[in-house]
Amino acid sequence: MLELKNINKNYNPGTVNELCLFENFNLTIQDGEFLSVVGSNGSGKTSMLNIICGTIPVDSGSILVSGTDIVNQKDYIRHRRIGRVYQDPSKGTCPSMTILENMSIADNKGKGYGLGRGVNKARAEHYREMLRDLNLGLENQMETKVGSLSGGQRQTLALLMATMNPIEFLILDEHTAALDPKTAEIIMELTDKIVKEKKVTTIMVTHNLRYAVEYGDRLIMMHQGNAIIDKAGEEKAKMKVDDILETFNRISIECGN
Repeated sequence: MLELKNINKNYNPGTVNELCLFENFNLTIQDGEFLSVVGSNGSGKTSMLNIICGTIPVDSGSILVSGTDIVNQKDYIRHRRIGRVYQDPSKGTCPSMTILENMSIADNKGKGYGLGRGVNKARAEHYREMLRDLNLGLENQMETKVGSLSGGQRQTLALLMATMNPIEFLILDEHTAALDPKTAEIIMELTDKIVKEKKVTTIMVTHNLRYAVEYGDRLIMMHQGNAIIDKAGEEKAKMKVDDILETFNRISIECGN
C-alpha cells in the first residue's frame, strides 16, 4: 500500500512567484490498484508522480510504502521498485544503443555489474519472444538502434522495459500523449494487459478522459492540489466522459476561464 500523508509542497517560497501546490494532501493507493489521474494543467498531477518517485522533495509530510516512510529515500533507490514511462518516448530508452542492448540494461535493473559483458546473448531469444507478442515486428530488429524507431515503437519498448523485472509501482506520466491515435490505442491495450498480468500497482496520469474512464479501477480528478473527484469500483464503472467534462467546465467558469 502507498500512502501520501499530510504532504505540503511550495514552489518558489519567499518570492512573488510563491505557489502552494499541496497543503496537507492525503492519498492512499491499495496494492494492485490501477489509478487513473486527470486534471487541468497545474493541478498537481505530475508533481504528485514526481513526489512519489523522489524527483522533487516535499516540504513536509510522509510517503509510506507498506508502512515504511520513504520520504528521505533517494530517487535512485526508490526506482528499484518503480517502473516509469514518460510522455516523451525518448526518455525511456537509449537512442544510441540497439534494442538488444536496451533490453539487456532493463533486464539487469537492480542487479550488480561486474566486468563481464553488458549484453547477455543467452537472453536474446527471451527478449525476441517478448517483442513478438507486441506484433510490431521489433523481434526482427534486435540490432537496430532505438533512435531510428518511430515514437510509437520507442514508447512500446519503454513500457516493456519498465516492466521487465518485478516492480511494486508502475508510473505512467501521460505516456500516450505524444502518439497518434492508433498507436495510443495499442499502448493502452498493452498497458492494461501488463497491469492485469503482473497485478502491479499503477498510477496513470492522462489528459485522455476516455482512457481514464475505460481503464483502471479507480479515478481521481486533481484541482489546485486536491482530489475533487475520487471514484472506485462500481462508482467508477458507472462514470462517463461527460461527467468529468461537466466538472471541468464548472471549474473553468469558477476560475474565470
